Amino acid sequence: MSRPLALLSVSDKTGIGELAAGLHELGYEILSTGGTSKAIHAAGVPVTKVSDFTGAPEIFGGRVKTLHPKVHGGILGMRDRDGTEADERGIRWIDLVAVNLYPFEATVKAGADVATAMEKVDIGGPCMVRAAAKNHADVVVVTDPADYGPVLAGLRAGSVDAQARTRLAVKAFRHTACYDALISGWLADQGGSGEPEEGALPVRKIQELRYGENPHQSAGFYADPLATGRNLARATVHQGKPLSYNNLADLDSALRCVFDFSEPACVIVKHGNPCGAAVHVDGLSTAFELALSADPVSAFGSIVVFNRKVEVDDVRTMRKSRLFIEVVSAPGFSPEALDLLQRRERLRVLELPSDWARTRPSATDAKRVQGGWLLQDWDLGADIAWDVPTERQPTDDEGRALRFAWIACRHVRSNAIVLAREVPGGAVLNGVGAGQMSRVDSVELALKKATRDVEGSVLASDAFFPFPDGPRAAARAGVTAIIQPGGSKKDPEVVAAVNEHGVAMVMTGVRHFRH
Repeated sequence: MSRPLALLSVSDKTGIGELAAGLHELGYEILSTGGTSKAIHAAGVPVTKVSDFTGAPEIFGGRVKTLHPKVHGGILGMRDRDGTEADERGIRWIDLVAVNLYPFEATVKAGADVATAMEKVDIGGPCMVRAAAKNHADVVVVTDPADYGPVLAGLRAGSVDAQARTRLAVKAFRHTACYDALISGWLADQGGSGEPEEGALPVRKIQELRYGENPHQSAGFYADPLATGRNLARATVHQGKPLSYNNLADLDSALRCVFDFSEPACVIVKHGNPCGAAVHVDGLSTAFELALSADPVSAFGSIVVFNRKVEVDDVRTMRKSRLFIEVVSAPGFSPEALDLLQRRERLRVLELPSDWARTRPSATDAKRVQGGWLLQDWDLGADIAWDVPTERQPTDDEGRALRFAWIACRHVRSNAIVLAREVPGGAVLNGVGAGQMSRVDSVELALKKATRDVEGSVLASDAFFPFPDGPRAAARAGVTAIIQPGGSKKDPEVVAAVNEHGVAMVMTGVRHFRH
């Protein structure tokens, strides 16, 4: 009876010598290729080159080396059915396949061009992995060095059981799926295609979360391995408990908003919506105080983000407020600021990469739905241009407040209404109506939530007003200018209603729903 065969061909050589030695002790004959065979030989383990095993040399500079019937027949053949044919063709069964793939990801992260990157697209490796995973009842497939130890332990105990073989096969199929998704996604980004007709999303778990939105839901934080630019996986956690599912979701909402402002800005988010936002030329401390004043009750247990480096005086301002904050994030913290923040051990402090402000998210915006995904371009906004259909033009002060309100409104859940005010040196949120089924209800809620006089405030609406009731309610409460996309059949009635109150209205022609 011939010895069992194991085929080892890996790009990541971590632990390969120990695996080969363990298999050799168990009586396996080791087959390998290229650099892997050298690593195994260096570990003092006898190894047979695949080219000697098949009788076919590697060709085309190593592009073809394992694509051979003696390899794939040995992996794919069904032991209880194909034994006679295997004997006739001189094919030996391969009982274990340990393969990981060419480093395409590392190659493109290093800035490779298309020609160089394509040379790191593995062909034989995925073929062997998929073949072994398909036939996992008879072949143990290992793609992760972390599994070498458990596999050897199973073999030493007598066998790798069916449950473990299935788990390894699932891991193998996921490995090749992610690999192909990385390649297709990167190549598309080089100008290969537009919106995909089909495909997979490349994801890799980087954090096990305690639970999801609720304690009975399991969850993890998965990163796009090639994502660049605005990417939460690139952030540095300086202190505090691990970020939760809801922390990460709220943090994403806050960061989408705060970096839309060019002036020093602070945004405070609770349950996915900005409950406070402000900009001010004096810097982050003043912006924080203004943002907190917009809704200090809702800000309890919130996410606080800034679009500038945080200094020690900014931390002192936050501490003086005595606000309970879950997470504070910014593109940089001075050493003194970090030192002072450490006195609140439970506070999570997240530092963003320094290039965050000048980059954009990569790939597409995705949302999971039952049975599929919704994919779309990122809503990164645009330069604000507007028409004025009303009798009165907005004043310069109103214009600055309208631009601030329009940016903030884009990041509030629809139906979204935002009140804002100009203050000397900046602007501040003055009431939010989020997520109401009726737009007029959102208006009423924003008016109710206002912490400053509504008189003299401006109002932003993420979509058109279907009826004049919302603008009329705002005008009666003292709102002096409104910004909205326009586009309703009743736009003339809406304009007439605000003209009655001397309110200026501008229309952008661009809607910004956020569901």
